[in-house]
Amino acid sequence: MDVEPDVLFEFVHVLKGDPRGIQRLPDSFAEYVGGVRPRKMHLREHSCGYCRWIVDAIYDARGKMYLNIGWEKFARHHSLEAGFILVFSYFGNRDMSVKVFDERRCRRDYHGDRDSHDDSTDEEDD
Repeated sequence: MDVEPDVLFEFVHVLKGDPRGIQRLPDSFAEYVGGVRPRKMHLREHSCGYCRWIVDAIYDARGKMYLNIGWEKFARHHSLEAGFILVFSYFGNRDMSVKVFDERRCRRDYHGDRDSHDDSTDEEDD
């Protein structure tokens, strides 16, 4: 089992408006990475070490940080909707994991083994 790296910064983001549109990150996070100002972030699902999305990070004149190109693919793949809550964990070196909670405030699992469970129940019915 892979060991999760130490979390350097963590924040919650509530999706408002178009969840596939550009997303502004908290000012405190922009300040935390402000000296470096990464141009790209590597996002992954919290429970998945191999699925990664490269997302452009852009900054406005006031130093506000946004996720831009690449975010739409991430949002579509995860079927994100307005009202969902995302928990971002930053590990440094542009790496972040994301936990997704739906409108019921339940964490979404994208890589569960529900299919193997369903197959085993079918065999017992024979």
